[in-house]
Amino acid sequence: MKKRKYSFYLTAEERRYIFNAPLVCRNKLPTQERYTDLVDEVMIKLQK
Repeated sequence: MKKRKYSFYLTAEERRYIFNAPLVCRNKLPTQERYTDLVDEVMIKLQK
């Protein structure tokens, strides 16, 4: 079975909200003494 690819278009404001949500989460993790590697990977994929 072939996977379908979906694409959608976002405004600049929507892109900013989608990128900032994991950024806020990432900033809280070091205070909880947890790793940020997974959030970093997600943010890299969102940029592409």
